[in-house]
Amino acid sequence: MPSLAHSARLARLASVLVASASASCATSGTTAATSAAATTTTASAGSAAAGQNTLTAGEQAAGWRLLFDGTTMTGWRGYKSAAMPNGWRVENGLLMKDSSVADILTTDQFGDFEFAMDWRIGTGGNAGIFYRGTEEYEHIYWSAPEYQLLDDPNAPDGKNRLTSAAAAYGLYAAPAGIVRPAGEWNVTRIIARGAHVEHWLNGQKVVQYELWSPDWEAKVKASKFNDWPNYGRSKTGFLAVQGDHNGVLALRNIKIRTLP
Repeated sequence: MPSLAHSARLARLASVLVASASASCATSGTTAATSAAATTTTASAGSAAAGQNTLTAGEQAAGWRLLFDGTTMTGWRGYKSAAMPNGWRVENGLLMKDSSVADILTTDQFGDFEFAMDWRIGTGGNAGIFYRGTEEYEHIYWSAPEYQLLDDPNAPDGKNRLTSAAAAYGLYAAPAGIVRPAGEWNVTRIIARGAHVEHWLNGQKVVQYELWSPDWEAKVKASKFNDWPNYGRSKTGFLAVQGDHNGVLALRNIKIRTLP
């Protein structure tokens, strides 16, 4: 018959073994839960990214095409250059830049079109979308009308509605209070059909004008664009993104369709 001391030692050993087994089970459970949570998070992030830079069946049927596929810079190049300028990159499904870089433009040209994209700008940021641009001058803004992209509250141009977000830069003002704060996504649409042009911002039409009309001619004559005789005259041309201001700019869901 075992002694009392021996029985006590056996009891203590059994307690240690039980505690060790319990800790091992708890650790395994925690690891499994953490792994499952990480898998769920990764799947959710993948699903969110997958929803960008794509076209619905309805958009495809309506003639829309992507100008940015979310992974490459195919379809874009530098102004007066066959290559993309340094400083532009694709990251997490976004076409973006962090500092002052050269402007970029589409490899294709467009006449009558409807254009759409999402954009996010940094604090104090300033950029623009040019349309029907040519490469006849030193800079594209000497030939192409501009849809202004701006952080209105913090950028100097935000003090003037003619140079604020969604304005036809320097010519036609956009109303205040529609652009979202720096760091948030905005949705832009531009419609150009013949002489008729519309600027839309976050679902609201904010600018409408007629190219080559007496009103437009008077505004151009009174502006800096009067220095370039062919400003706004082209009926077809490149789309371009201004990059020569400092600050972060990110773009996604860039698409266009030709209008009859």
